[in-house]
Amino acid sequence: MLMKVTQEKLPASQLGLEIEIESDVSKKAYEKTLREYTQKANIPGFRKGKVPRQVLIQRFGASRIKATVLEKLINDSLEAAIKQEKIEALGNLQLRSSFEELVSQFKPGETLKVSASVDVPPEVQLEGYRGQSFQAEEVKFDEGKVDSIIEDQRNRVATLIPIEERPAQLGDTAIVDFSGVLTEEKDENGEAKPIPGGSADGFQLELEEGQFIPGFITGIVGMSPGEEKEVPATFPENYPQADMAGKAALFSVKLNELKEKDLPDLDDDFAQDVSEFETLAELKDSLTTRLKNEAEQKTKENQASVLFGKLIEIVEVDPPESMISQQVDLLVNQTAMQLQQQGLDIKKVLTKELLDNMRQNARPEALTQLKQRLAVEELAQRESIEASEEAVDAKVDEFLANYGDRDVDMGRLRNILAEELVEEKVLDWLIENNTVELVPEGTLATEEENGDASEDATSTDDKDSVDEAESV
Repeated sequence: MLMKVTQEKLPASQLGLEIEIESDVSKKAYEKTLREYTQKANIPGFRKGKVPRQVLIQRFGASRIKATVLEKLINDSLEAAIKQEKIEALGNLQLRSSFEELVSQFKPGETLKVSASVDVPPEVQLEGYRGQSFQAEEVKFDEGKVDSIIEDQRNRVATLIPIEERPAQLGDTAIVDFSGVLTEEKDENGEAKPIPGGSADGFQLELEEGQFIPGFITGIVGMSPGEEKEVPATFPENYPQADMAGKAALFSVKLNELKEKDLPDLDDDFAQDVSEFETLAELKDSLTTRLKNEAEQKTKENQASVLFGKLIEIVEVDPPESMISQQVDLLVNQTAMQLQQQGLDIKKVLTKELLDNMRQNARPEALTQLKQRLAVEELAQRESIEASEEAVDAKVDEFLANYGDRDVDMGRLRNILAEELVEEKVLDWLIENNTVELVPEGTLATEEENGDASEDATSTDDKDSVDEAESV
């Protein structure tokens, strides 16, 4: 028998359901529950299964029995209604009627009306995704990076040779003792305050700018082995330890030893020592190919950022809470896995309060990712873009070749990789059907910085007025 079901669209991609449960269904459910109570009831003076109905009702209470009837009746009816109406339910099935009122109003053998809601796939509105003009930064291959990488490899395998006949210069390796104080802060004895962790003996340091706080390296340059010197330095404003940022310091430094690097010759022997290649030419060719591919990939990522960013901007969709919550869980789980890989015991670190904060902080990013995925799916459907089984098989084989020792859900893996392939094909489609001007790397970042500077030039009073107007 078909139930009478009325559907109503609700916000946040929910579907409201008004379900009418027929009188004979409610009566049968009530009678069945009473029989179950009778069979289980253990009441003194009566044999099991022989307890009179009125005694049973008096013992357990009419409201309790009706509540038991309604719990199962409502659940069964909601599931049956979803199946009957062929509703693609995503979850979050909720009773909108007051359960207490249903219990008080319920009369076996009479029609019962129940109101509920369920999350369904959101409707996606997407217009204006073709024929647009964009700019994206082009990352070009820099041949100089090949020489830079090889030079770094030479420095890593270089031999350190002691120096005594000349003073320290940039590029040397120094072995120093040092201790530092904050020149503008005093301890309880009125002396310059020692820098926490700001001292060491036998410390090996490469004399290259950027290896220590500004002023320290240049202060050592020119010293000779055995020499002692006081070197002024200043912690940078963006120093990670906030209570030290921008503060002036003075270091007492003793140069114990000085060494210079004896770099290996750039030849085939060097290539064999630092790589799997037999010749230096092969090593350079490999690095060139890798860096060219990386440049092309970064350019593609810049295009994706611009084009997918536009999709997120123009898509009109109201995702259901169940989808948002699922995406939030994914982001939180990824963060937890990263913490675990760093050696943290997440069972101790991730308290309920911290998890709640993580979920709250992850929600905006989850919503952005969800909008992008829904927009990509909608565009793919409209333009008949899909991933072939052969392409998915190849992607699965590639994954297993790299991570074959992992315990993975193959069905889930195929779905994820298929989504990635479709996203790649959608990106290619967007590039082909829009105009994307490639501009030099750093161009757009400079424009954004200039825009921020213009905003910063606005007076504080003006900003406060805008904020106040927006809050009205």
